[in-house]
Amino acid sequence: MRDEVRIIRGLLRQLQVSPLHRFPPSGGRLEAPIDQGVYLIFGPKGRLLHVGRTPRAKRGLAQRLRDHLNGASSFVIQYLNGRGQSLRRGYTYRYLVVRSRRKRAMLEALAIGALCPAHIGLG
Repeated sequence: MRDEVRIIRGLLRQLQVSPLHRFPPSGGRLEAPIDQGVYLIFGPKGRLLHVGRTPRAKRGLAQRLRDHLNGASSFVIQYLNGRGQSLRRGYTYRYLVVRSRRKRAMLEALAIGALCPAHIGLG
C-alpha cells in the first residue's frame, strides 16, 4: 500500500511539471495523445480551474480535451456557461499519460485534494 501511495505522489509531481500547452485557436491542432491519462486546465491568469481524467474516452486525452472545447463537459457547462470556445482565449493545460485505470482514478483524486481546483466536476 505504501508503495502505491508513493507512486501516485510521484505521478502528481510529474503531472505538475509536464509541459504546458495552450488550447489552439479555431482551426488549430490540439496537442494531446490518444492515450488515457489525467489533465489539468488553467485559466488565462494561470489559476488551476479543473482536474480531469479519461475514464472511458476512446481517443484518450485528445478526445477529452476536444470535448471541453466543444462544450461537452460538466466543467464547461457549469464553470464556463457552456462556452467551450472560450478555452481558445488564453487557457492552458497539462497532461500525463497514465495507462492504469486505478492509478488514473487515484491520481485525479489526489490532484483534486492537493491542488484544490476552482471547479470540481460531478461526473
